[in-house]
Amino acid sequence: MMREFEIERQFDIKIESIKPNKGVYQLKTNKGVRCLKKISYGTQKLFFVYGAKEHLYNNGFKNIDRYYLNTEEKPYALVNEDIYTLSQWIEGRECDFHSDDDLILASRALANFHLASKGYEPSENSKLKSDLGRWPHLMEKRIKSFDKMKEMVRKKRNHKTDFDLNYIKSMDYYKVLGQKALEVLNQSNYYNICRISEEEKSFCHHDFTYHNIIVDEKNEVSIIDFDYCKREVRAFDLSNFMIKVLKRREWDFEIAKLIIDNYNEISPIEDDEYMVLYAFLMFPQRYWRICNRYYYNEVNWVQNTFNKKMEELIQEREKFENFMRQFKEFYNI
Repeated sequence: MMREFEIERQFDIKIESIKPNKGVYQLKTNKGVRCLKKISYGTQKLFFVYGAKEHLYNNGFKNIDRYYLNTEEKPYALVNEDIYTLSQWIEGRECDFHSDDDLILASRALANFHLASKGYEPSENSKLKSDLGRWPHLMEKRIKSFDKMKEMVRKKRNHKTDFDLNYIKSMDYYKVLGQKALEVLNQSNYYNICRISEEEKSFCHHDFTYHNIIVDEKNEVSIIDFDYCKREVRAFDLSNFMIKVLKRREWDFEIAKLIIDNYNEISPIEDDEYMVLYAFLMFPQRYWRICNRYYYNEVNWVQNTFNKKMEELIQEREKFENFMRQFKEFYNI
């Protein structure tokens, strides 16, 4: 456990109680409720995240978990090599992806967030995080990894798990899907859109999902947890958000339209961005991630959790294909 007095000393607070809460600590202090979090990356990256939040705040996007500075005006405390941040505790409930009203609020918040992100110049002491221009390379690498994982299964002489068998059966389909997505991305104006994002100096949240979207009793939305934020095309944030919603909403095209329409009301998506969005929606990112986690032991889930997730994904296939067809027709891709 962290040394509480170090946190108190460095942030100049008195801690009255500590409650663990989903990977962070809720602190009741003499200065109000705070969120304490141990971060797994270095201070240079933290300065990028800190600067990004301050930029949003100064641009009028104030519903965020802003950092508090320590007594030396730095956004962290160092305790035995560990880095802790202290931020505002945002009251409210997590966004409900089954509620259309919540999706409208979240889509508009994302558009406002993207607008407010423009013009961000990270400070000298921060490490610039950027995925601009990287997606063709990332997709290619991930498509190649499907064959490497297949080879790993082939080399298992003895016992092949249910997951292995499902992987062998499904892998070709997802590999082809990945290749198609890469083709679409290469035919799009992706690099030009990256150039514009570069010039606009905007950034993305990169983890815009229900537990980072907090709705309060006045129906105001706050966005929290910027650990993954980086320079990126906004179509990535949008596609990532849409996939997380749509897998819970039976790949209903009307829901995708609801999200896009509400985003567009705040900040219209340009015609050539739809093709990039389509490529991101098509790419089998979820399939790649679960296989990668399984074969490279990134996550210690129970064996059958992996297989259950894999089977759920495979069962979605028809609905997903149907959705992609509707999306392509409606947005003239």
